[in-house]
Amino acid sequence: MALLAAALFGISTPLVQRFGAGLGAFSTAALLYAGAAAIGLLSRQRIEREARLERGDLPRLLAMAAFGAVIGPVALAWGLQNTSGTSASLMLTLEALFTAVLAWRLYRETMDGRVWTAMALLLAGGMVLVIDQGRSGGAQLWGLLAVLLATAAWGVDNTLSRALAERDPGQVVMVKALLGAATTSLLAVAFGESLPSVGAALALFAVGATGYGLSLRFYLLAQRAFGAARTGSVFAFAPFIGAALAVLLGDRSASSLMALGSLLMLAGVMLHLAESHEHEHEHEALDHEHAHRHDDGHHGHLHDPMPVGEHSHRHRHEPQKHAHAHVPDVHHAHWH
Repeated sequence: MALLAAALFGISTPLVQRFGAGLGAFSTAALLYAGAAAIGLLSRQRIEREARLERGDLPRLLAMAAFGAVIGPVALAWGLQNTSGTSASLMLTLEALFTAVLAWRLYRETMDGRVWTAMALLLAGGMVLVIDQGRSGGAQLWGLLAVLLATAAWGVDNTLSRALAERDPGQVVMVKALLGAATTSLLAVAFGESLPSVGAALALFAVGATGYGLSLRFYLLAQRAFGAARTGSVFAFAPFIGAALAVLLGDRSASSLMALGSLLMLAGVMLHLAESHEHEHEHEALDHEHAHRHDDGHHGHLHDPMPVGEHSHRHRHEPQKHAHAHVPDVHHAHWH
């Protein structure tokens, strides 16, 4: 699911650059998240299959929309109009760095020596890209720094969304995207941005539906399975997919420095994904609701009759102590 999310988002970046040419950044973001909202609306699940959003989730959703559906896409749209599509795609790899560090600080996700080395490689690769674009002139550099701002905003968004990964992803996508589309539409009107052509509007709507709506849905499901940091690292393959497509679409800005930066970033992604984590750990008593199965070793409560496959309801976990390989999902947020 994380790889599918990465592929959809990676493909979207050079397409946004192509179809958003000449459009205002706010208008571009509004169309992208209008498409995402449509996917969220169509993909909502029945109440017995997925946990519903609650009123207490609204502040987090507002923050997610501000960072992920306003600051992120607006900064990306502006940056793509002022820098190379290939280098912009590769710079998005740093989203994994911001996500991993924030997940370590806020959700206690493990960061051992291997992971810190992987993050250092990602940072080094990003610095090489900045140096490369700095040689191309001030406009190119400012465009790349705008993309860097987008990666930081989406890193915050990814970390905030971790707490909602157990909710119905269709609902999360729909509410976040509606908030983002409404805000950026109002900003587009306030700043007097011109209306896009019908063709550009439809194209960006479709890109938003797949590269932002479906991608976010799969991203949330992947976070549920193995945490924010690791999902972020798998998702870091997106920029390489986007960079390859940018080259196929005619971008000829590749250089030796850009190649070095991409190799450093790819090495960091692969190193993080090679991490393995196993030790004896304790589970405290926990009462919560989320979609779950009864064959995963953590859900032993009884039903009459027993359901088949995933289902959702409030349930209680009794204290437990055992050892097995695990990832920082909702049941493994212990300290190290």
